[in-house]
Amino acid sequence: MSATTPDGGTTLIDSKSNLALTKSDNSSGDAELAASAHVEKPPQSSGPPPFPEGGLKAWLTVLGGSMVLFCTFGAVQSFGVYQAYYSSHYLSEYVASEISWIGSVQTFLLFAGGLPAGKLFDEGYFHHCIGAGSLIYLFSIFMLSLAKPHQYYQIFLAQGIGMGIGMGLLFLPAISVTSHYFRRRRAAAMGVVLAGSSLGAVIYSIMLNNLFNGSAGFGWGVRAAGFIDVGLLVTANLLMKTRLPSRRERPNAKPVDIKPILSDVGFWLCVIGATLTFWGLFVPFFYLQVFSEDHGLSKNIGFYAIPIMNAASIFGRTIPNFLGDVIGPFNVMIPCTVISGGLIYLMFAATNLGGTIAFGILYGFFSGGFISLITPAAASFSRDLNEIGTRIGITSFVIAFALLTGNPIAGALALVDGSYIWYRPLVFASVVVLAGAACLTASRSMLSKRKNTNRL
Repeated sequence: MSATTPDGGTTLIDSKSNLALTKSDNSSGDAELAASAHVEKPPQSSGPPPFPEGGLKAWLTVLGGSMVLFCTFGAVQSFGVYQAYYSSHYLSEYVASEISWIGSVQTFLLFAGGLPAGKLFDEGYFHHCIGAGSLIYLFSIFMLSLAKPHQYYQIFLAQGIGMGIGMGLLFLPAISVTSHYFRRRRAAAMGVVLAGSSLGAVIYSIMLNNLFNGSAGFGWGVRAAGFIDVGLLVTANLLMKTRLPSRRERPNAKPVDIKPILSDVGFWLCVIGATLTFWGLFVPFFYLQVFSEDHGLSKNIGFYAIPIMNAASIFGRTIPNFLGDVIGPFNVMIPCTVISGGLIYLMFAATNLGGTIAFGILYGFFSGGFISLITPAAASFSRDLNEIGTRIGITSFVIAFALLTGNPIAGALALVDGSYIWYRPLVFASVVVLAGAACLTASRSMLSKRKNTNRL
């Protein structure tokens, strides 16, 4: 039974207890505080912490991630310098496809390491992971500086295996930790981290070309890169911090259900599309310097071909990501992939100074757009936040096999009876990149139907 009080409140009368509870504007402060505490407390304990979308700690973590990518993925993208130097000096008795296996194994381990590194990251072993990865990577690069000429196994073990394992432990955690601070601006933050690799590739390419072919030589050239890596990786280990509790710190966290991921056709089309694209995407990064020198360009022009491409990639890994946060990663990534596939044909025109510069700028920008957006695109298939790490790890692991085989295949296609036949690797690279774009388009269509939106 109820009655209205003069002040506009409501009195509820319990006939059994004959007690009345009056709710009015004049209700006691203690009662209001108690009610407020009762209402507000559960969301604080059950809801996830809000994403700061910035702040000092967030941007220092992004800076640390950029330093890690500077050292690791930057070294991968400057492998063309090693490829050219090994072909003419250190491993001159080996063919291009055999030399490219060194860089391909290194790149394979960088991406394949994402599966175990992602699991360790989810379980709360972030600092253990990047600490161990830093030590392995630094030890291996200084071992590479001690490698003797014409000793393929020494270079393969140090650069391909050792540095590759270290990169694998560093790469994915350095990117993933940004997701602790950013949600709405996550693609942009990841793009800034990935831009560090392009900056590293620019600096390493110019520095190593001059040191390898100058008075310093190969050994001290590699050591110079190693000393830079020491400073950057130590700083990065100190700067990067996690924010959200790990899975082992959340005993009630539900385990990831792998079955829906394995049966997600749209997601696997995305993985296949990314794999096909990566199969051919790095061919120009590995062979542009050799290509330009083979067509009679001076060594100075050849030296700067890869840095020009990587400098353009800095903008390609940031501008498309900011746009991707507005209109969706797929809507930006797919055009970048199609244009990259078409541009590979234009490498035929990179036989003079103007053609080399134009190709390097255009290809660096648009290929960078794909590289930086594939991670948020794959993550967009997640039905639950707990799935993000697993989906990115699976994507990274499968992509690794394309990176393992793509450049050696291109090298085998390029060299015939001691001469370079360049149309063969370039057609191969262009076709597989365009096929990857077709799969990504089909993947986006399926995701659009599932989410009932075109902002993907």
